[in-house]
Amino acid sequence: MILNPLPLSTSRTGGCTLTGALAVTTGIKDSVTIIHGPPGCAHHNFSLLHATILDNDCMVIPSVISSGMSEHDVIFGGEEALMKVIIEAASGDPGIIFVLSTCITETIGDDVLAVTQNAGVPVCLVPTGGFLGGDFEMGFCRALIAVSNLAYPVIRSREYNPESSGSVNLIGEKNLEYEVHENFVEIKRLVSLLDLTINLRFAHDITRSDIDRLPFASVNILREPALSAVGSHLQDAFSTPFVNSFPLGISGTISFIRDVATLSGSKPEKALGIEKKYQKEVLEEFSDLRGSRVKLKIPAGGPEYPLVKEIFHAIGILESHDGTVLPVPYPFPVGTGGMKRMLHLWRRALACRAV
Repeated sequence: MILNPLPLSTSRTGGCTLTGALAVTTGIKDSVTIIHGPPGCAHHNFSLLHATILDNDCMVIPSVISSGMSEHDVIFGGEEALMKVIIEAASGDPGIIFVLSTCITETIGDDVLAVTQNAGVPVCLVPTGGFLGGDFEMGFCRALIAVSNLAYPVIRSREYNPESSGSVNLIGEKNLEYEVHENFVEIKRLVSLLDLTINLRFAHDITRSDIDRLPFASVNILREPALSAVGSHLQDAFSTPFVNSFPLGISGTISFIRDVATLSGSKPEKALGIEKKYQKEVLEEFSDLRGSRVKLKIPAGGPEYPLVKEIFHAIGILESHDGTVLPVPYPFPVGTGGMKRMLHLWRRALACRAV
């Protein structure tokens, strides 16, 4: 038995399925999330969520409660405990109640779906028992898909128009990452070059009623390719095409503008001209880094490596085994604005080495 697994056997995108779903449901401000399982499942995940929220200077604590399954419930079933806590949560008149299952409730076979369907109040179930191989990304995707289904009644209304244009949805922003606001500002800046607006941040700092706007956009922009299943689901449901990632790197940002323009029916020429000029100005601002000898601590075959090498080539930074170690943030910075912030980090790292 290996008691201390090597770092190579772990994953930065791994983790609990339940945590991934919580990262979505707690982004809906007027919701209550019920974790159906033993108190420990809720305590562990909420402690992690709470610490991350405070670390991001956010003082609004989401409403998360547990069904508090006891040993008796584990043996004889926890459906009664779940119904009781749903009724208690509904007394506060939330916009929506989410129920997240856990490994133990799925192992003992609680019919969580039947309980939520018979609760008599609006409840959205997200299956998040990860004991069969689920991870954070799976929970994140499952939650986005489950929440998106709340918008289905809208497509049957007279107001729904699948040809709606002029705006985009941001799908799957990482609510727990450090630069979620900075990334949003960068995407907003880039799509505004195409005269597009942000229709919905799905699901970040929104309400239950905001979800009804989900079908009303010309393009969905996914946070990362790992959410392609969510993009496909939304395309099937609402006929909305999607771009599979926020822009990364110099050429990646240019390609992003072209892709969004193509899918939204916009003309990209003006936007491309403005962005290429801005990129040139940013790179010239850091021309003092030209000739610096640096070293990277990222795998040569990793997805970040070619993005960094592109920036090295554009500025004239030299890679060397005895060079200054440069920090490369994870996730990789978004767009030209993110690149500029990373270049500031590099400049400080090189200045400290020179002292």
